[in-house]
Amino acid sequence: MLSIRLSRGGRVHRPVYTIVAADSRRSATGKFLEKLGRYEPQNEEGATLIDVKADRIQHWVSNGAQLSDTVKSLLKRNKITLG
Repeated sequence: MLSIRLSRGGRVHRPVYTIVAADSRRSATGKFLEKLGRYEPQNEEGATLIDVKADRIQHWVSNGAQLSDTVKSLLKRNKITLG
């Protein structure tokens, strides 16, 4: 089953998450099918940054991908609608 979830990167105490479409059986930092966006909880200026390809997320959801709870709440909190 496909899932849209976060993959952690960055450095110590400065995480950067990539929103990816991946097989749910793979590890969280393993291979993925497509990068769908980026989420920085705190960038250099101290602000939160979220960059999302909403049309591609909609494409994967229409093909049966499930949003993780974290990605779902991120999209809802930032008022990003699918469809």
